Amino acid sequence: MHGATDTPSAWVARWAPAIPHGEVLDLACGGGRHARLLAALGHPVLAVDRDATALAQAAGPGITALQHDLEADGAAWPFAPRRFAGVVVTNYLHRPLFAPLAAALAPDGILVYETFAQGNERFGKPSNPAFLLAPGELLEMALGHGLRVLAYEDGVVDAPRPARVQRLCAAAPDVDPGSVRIDG
Repeated sequence: MHGATDTPSAWVARWAPAIPHGEVLDLACGGGRHARLLAALGHPVLAVDRDATALAQAAGPGITALQHDLEADGAAWPFAPRRFAGVVVTNYLHRPLFAPLAAALAPDGILVYETFAQGNERFGKPSNPAFLLAPGELLEMALGHGLRVLAYEDGVVDAPRPARVQRLCAAAPDVDPGSVRIDG
């Protein structure tokens, strides 16, 4: 059974239609709210999380669930040389993964990323600086890995609960920005 936390992020819902047809990686997928949205849009989805209980909720039609801990000592990026039409990451930050995430995009691929930023400690957890982006950090990471930034926001959101976040939608370097279409 899915609850209020099953509602997809407004940011992901806005940019999901820009992802071209093809397989999408939902990294640190939790209970699968974005995996279900992407599958409903016709994408085959690889939903990855280290939490087996949450991952069991993510499984469904069009969704392949994979339990994997990307932060384990010596963990290598398990998806190379595989490329994805889209990569979606929300409420998760492990900085060493950014380079492999950028490299995992297909030539026309789209990255949709949203996570907590410094200043979130005033709203609750996470409050550990290791899990909070510095001002402009998500934007700098994208540009530093050659991605084309289509949209970026850094600020406070009210839903699903008050938080300070950074949000990014970026395309693989070969994408013509004029070819990216969003509905809504």
